[in-house]
Amino acid sequence: MAFTAIVLAAGEGTRMKSKHPKVAHRMLGRPLVVWAVEAARQAGADRVVVVVGNGAEEVRELLAAENVECVLQSERLGTGHALKVALDETGVASGCVAVLYGDTPLVEPSTIAALTDRVTDGGRAAAVLTMAPEDPSGYGRIVLDDTGEVVAIVEHKDCTEEERASLTECNSGVYAFDGAQLAAHIGEIGNDNVQGEYYLTDMVEILKGRGLSVTAVHVDDDTEMLGVNSRTQLAEATKVMQRRINGRLMAEGVTMLDPDLVWVGPDVTVGRDTELLPGTYLWGATSIGEDCVVGPDSRLTDTSVGDRCTVDETVAEGALIENDVSCGPRAYLRPGTHMLDGSKAGTHVEIKKSTIGRGSKVPHLSYIGDTAMGDDVNVGAGSITCNYNGYEKNPTTIGDRAFIGSNTMMVAPVNLGSDVITGAASCIVEDVPDGALGIARARQTNVEGYAAKRAASRES
Repeated sequence: MAFTAIVLAAGEGTRMKSKHPKVAHRMLGRPLVVWAVEAARQAGADRVVVVVGNGAEEVRELLAAENVECVLQSERLGTGHALKVALDETGVASGCVAVLYGDTPLVEPSTIAALTDRVTDGGRAAAVLTMAPEDPSGYGRIVLDDTGEVVAIVEHKDCTEEERASLTECNSGVYAFDGAQLAAHIGEIGNDNVQGEYYLTDMVEILKGRGLSVTAVHVDDDTEMLGVNSRTQLAEATKVMQRRINGRLMAEGVTMLDPDLVWVGPDVTVGRDTELLPGTYLWGATSIGEDCVVGPDSRLTDTSVGDRCTVDETVAEGALIENDVSCGPRAYLRPGTHMLDGSKAGTHVEIKKSTIGRGSKVPHLSYIGDTAMGDDVNVGAGSITCNYNGYEKNPTTIGDRAFIGSNTMMVAPVNLGSDVITGAASCIVEDVPDGALGIARARQTNVEGYAAKRAASRES
């Protein structure tokens, strides 16, 4: 059922030792705050409000494409104050309202859905997400009655030794509220504490005092509630999500020699019977087809790979790789590269904003930039397209079945026709017509006896 999600993301995160706001730091390529927003969307939220504070403009920019409402908490006076600011600014006063955190990126959509369902289907004023961590130190303890209703939340510092031993259920800080009850009573939260802040936990006592029902929803995996307040915790959270994603991929038919050495972003797709070797990083909107081998030591960002491809020690960004393509080892495919079926970019090859035709091969030690290459072309070692004249980039075209001799320089703009052959070590500065041999190099001169003369001059 649809609900409103309010994501609290105004904290400073001083332990991050960073010039960026805490929630802007990335986990597997996605900002922490976006993880929370996406989890809410997948759980069924039809409205997402993000409360920003520290680094507000940077956070707003990160959320620009997420279709969310941003509300500024200019004074950081606690979680209760942040939620009140959100309600006042947006006018939310009905339906179910879930409260999440921008620095808690591991909560599962299914967990959020279970929490909100307890309010929408059960007619309760609130539901508290609870957990039983191995080390409960610092967490507020949940006191439940025999029916599972929440009686109270006792802060760790206020617990007796007996309560600390007996109360194992802890408050995660994530809640779902009936919007009408929340709007009616949030103004009752006070700040009579040492910090002078308004704590959201007080809402439970306020609602219970009104005779309203507050229930608990237990999450079995307490790693879902791992917050990120330091770079160490960011690494811990990233490892948890890495294992989740890789576990899902392997269950769907992807092979990994060592899952701990493969890193896959949340928006990546990988087909069945593809193998991801150690040192593989797949980021952004990358997609990999079936029966491929990617890695070792490959990094693909926003790159599409077809079926039956080998992508070995390759860095690719914004590239389109069709079927039966071979890349690497040590290939670099820059934005705008389009490798057609059966083509090859071999060892120490760099390709930029170019189309490599069907069955065409650039096997080794070459640079191809701003080039339209036909089918079944062979490019000899050490050949490059000289596409930049110091002021602008210029195009090169190479027709079908051309044979480019080793160490050919093609000075753009230049057109080489179909079935063209270029002589090794040529510098091609003029168009070469179909079926012609293009050769441009100085005539070789042999000086007889030169070595002996040179040696004699050194002795004297």
